[in-house]
Amino acid sequence: MTDGPADPTAGVVAVVVTQVADPAPLAAACALAGVEVDAAPTPVGALAVCRRTEPGEPEQAAEAISRLLSNTPVLLVVRRDGALVATRWSGGSATTEVAPGLLLDGAPPELEGLLLGTVAVADLGGVVSSAGLGRWKATRMLASAARAARKAR
Repeated sequence: MTDGPADPTAGVVAVVVTQVADPAPLAAACALAGVEVDAAPTPVGALAVCRRTEPGEPEQAAEAISRLLSNTPVLLVVRRDGALVATRWSGGSATTEVAPGLLLDGAPPELEGLLLGTVAVADLGGVVSSAGLGRWKATRMLASAARAARKAR
């Protein structure tokens, strides 16, 4: 038993759901924006699992990511104290709250596992971290993704 306050980040999970197809460009863009995430692939788009989960930090990550993906809304889902809160973000602003039950109904299994605590981000395949990713490498990753997208057209 401890005498000090409990760690406010213990058991907190924060995930930004995006429509970015590949986690590498998402991690690279987050690295350039100074947002520490582990980007994981899913069938519906890459997930940005926030490394910083102190109060207000996930919202800052969602704000930055939604600015980076200005033409596409993202969804921030936070599990804190056993409660799920889901908020849609667009262009750097929170727009609407989404009922967590509706979110989980069509969620990819990776997201559901992360939010329920049955899966750790380290257990997912294809994860790319923005933490420690240098500016030059991040820029090269984004350029490579842009070239691949142009070739695919």
